[in-house]
Amino acid sequence: MQNQKLSLPIMGCGTWAWGNRLLWGYDPSMDAQLQEVFNLCVSNGVTLFDTGDSYGTGKLNGRSETLLGKFSQEYSGINQESICIATKLAAYPWRLTRQSMVNAGKASAKRLGRNIDLVQMHWSTANYFPWQEWALLDGLADLYEQGLVKGVGLSNYGSKRLKKVHQNFADRGVTITSLQVQYSLLSTYPITELGLKDVCDELGIKLIAYSPLALGLLTGKYSEKTALPKGIRRLAFSQILPGIQPLLSCLKEMAENRNKTMSQIALNWCICKGTIPIPGAKSVEQAKDNLGALGWQLDANEVAELDKAAASTDKKMVQNIFQTK
Repeated sequence: MQNQKLSLPIMGCGTWAWGNRLLWGYDPSMDAQLQEVFNLCVSNGVTLFDTGDSYGTGKLNGRSETLLGKFSQEYSGINQESICIATKLAAYPWRLTRQSMVNAGKASAKRLGRNIDLVQMHWSTANYFPWQEWALLDGLADLYEQGLVKGVGLSNYGSKRLKKVHQNFADRGVTITSLQVQYSLLSTYPITELGLKDVCDELGIKLIAYSPLALGLLTGKYSEKTALPKGIRRLAFSQILPGIQPLLSCLKEMAENRNKTMSQIALNWCICKGTIPIPGAKSVEQAKDNLGALGWQLDANEVAELDKAAASTDKKMVQNIFQTK
């Protein structure tokens, strides 16, 4: 049963940082600015907001969903009807039954103050606890069958596993709307190695690219000479930056030629590859920068040049440990 009510935009907005103190330095004083980010995105056609029930550190767990629910209810204006809130339900070790996923979906909906538009399995347990997975996937499909969500998606799945789940869901008359994977110029593995784009096209699934700016490495804000970000990202950046200079130079030159920013080039590349990038934004400036990736397109030569620079890069982003084949 193909669901017609869910239409996804060219680009979305990731909200991992909304509530995350550890990696992104979130503070509740940022909430007014985050609401402005939300409003700006929606009014410019970026109507997909990706969150997760595990987002938010410590006591702030679930904060991202709560904020999105509040912002979406307070927003009125252009594209209001197109707002699509996608949340990911975590495959926690204590979630063992299909009902545990239905309950998780209901808890997310309560935080959002509205039904989930797109519910997603946050990761596959195939790599470490394969028997847990099918009950959780059945729970996702139950949420759809019970009319509690408009669509079902997956996250961090590879081609082989995706085909199995697709068949299982098809037998129940449930369509997979989307699959999201870590994808950027520094993380081409899901498409180049796993062939996910072809499989998604064949099955009618939209491919969503998370971390399209590689946690900020592709923005041009950081170099070996500038101050690196605080916290966990500092270590990763110090290890990766020296090996990606040719790619960053290529991005910089293209950005100057195009009168765009490096982020906009990197995001537009994702769009040219047929994916829906979901860059995060903590400030209005970042949101405006992301929006500048829309309304134009890199040509085939530029895409090829970026592909070549990405392929010859010494360092890549580490793949998500939950990514399956």
